[in-house]
Amino acid sequence: MNNKIRCKWCVGDALYEEYHDSEWGKPVHDDHKLFEFLLLETFQAGLSWITILRKRENFRKAFDNFDYRKIAKYDETKIEELLQDAGIIRNRLKVHAAVSNAQAFIKIQEEFGSFSSYYWAFSNNNLVDNKFESMAQIPATTALSDTISKDMKKRGFKFVGSTVIYATMQATGMVNDHIMSCWTRD
Repeated sequence: MNNKIRCKWCVGDALYEEYHDSEWGKPVHDDHKLFEFLLLETFQAGLSWITILRKRENFRKAFDNFDYRKIAKYDETKIEELLQDAGIIRNRLKVHAAVSNAQAFIKIQEEFGSFSSYYWAFSNNNLVDNKFESMAQIPATTALSDTISKDMKKRGFKFVGSTVIYATMQATGMVNDHIMSCWTRD
């Protein structure tokens, strides 16, 4: 695999390369997995993705395997416990956001049948297949991420600015931003 051309952001780190090769840009329609990415991306705000990726298993343990139904019920005792967990990002606002985002996530499921139905409707259930030649062409936000961000904020989500949402769109395969020379396009 090391002789394959990859998007430059992941090259040189085995964990990053594995994530790039097996997950990034692959369409996700499972609500549990979509919540996992949403939670991780909100914690990533202001940090590098590799930092979050290296702590992913710690997040999985700390946040009950990303069970949004359990997270929605976290009380102050559980939040304080999380804030003492050195294995995750111990940011009080982000931990509180994880709880309120789980609650908002459930409300969307109740309204739309699933979070996936809500989320993918923004792209008319289609993959946005960008055909960028270099990493420099890849935007941090788009009009679509602006729209999704605005709607999610209106529904009570926190730490879902357009940049976080675009990163989520990339991670969950709503957009394919693998550069044209990347082996995953074969």
